[in-house]
Amino acid sequence: MIRKEAIKIVAEKISDNPIIAANGYLSRDLYEVHDKPSNFYMIGSMGLASSIGLGLALKNKKKIFYIFDGDGNLLMNLGSLITIGVHKPKNLIHIVFDNGSHESTGGQPTESKNIQLDGVAKSTKIKTFKVQTKSELIKKLEKIRGITGPILILVKISKSKKTSKRVNIEPTKIKTRFMESLHN
Repeated sequence: MIRKEAIKIVAEKISDNPIIAANGYLSRDLYEVHDKPSNFYMIGSMGLASSIGLGLALKNKKKIFYIFDGDGNLLMNLGSLITIGVHKPKNLIHIVFDNGSHESTGGQPTESKNIQLDGVAKSTKIKTFKVQTKSELIKKLEKIRGITGPILILVKISKSKKTSKRVNIEPTKIKTRFMESLHN
């Protein structure tokens, strides 16, 4: 399974819930397969999706927030898992798409093969799941519906040669439409 396929599965299952999407190919894939006002695309802020998602979840407890992160992004801000584990937002679901590379910047390897991201999350008492296939991903998304967060799903994916189009929404418009969607 490649990132774009996994993103499409998750985005369709979670409906209109807000998504904070890490920068790079991850945001581009989400934009191409499931654009909506409640998607916040990180443009040029590597590693911060988890911190922004945490802040939003703590401030808006009536909505469920999804963070779409890559292994490279999360490794750049690994401390966010500790902060999420300490604050324990019940309305936060962190989906980490792990292909072992910084694919958006040329495919340099990450250290996700040496640092078990799901193990770090578990050590902070985040409810953690790991999936490798489309059917496992669909089953886990169904399973977590009855579980309070914080939750992390580590989705093991393959690298891809396919590149999605760039997000062509101005950053201020991304922010405005996202903030307006929070009031609906």
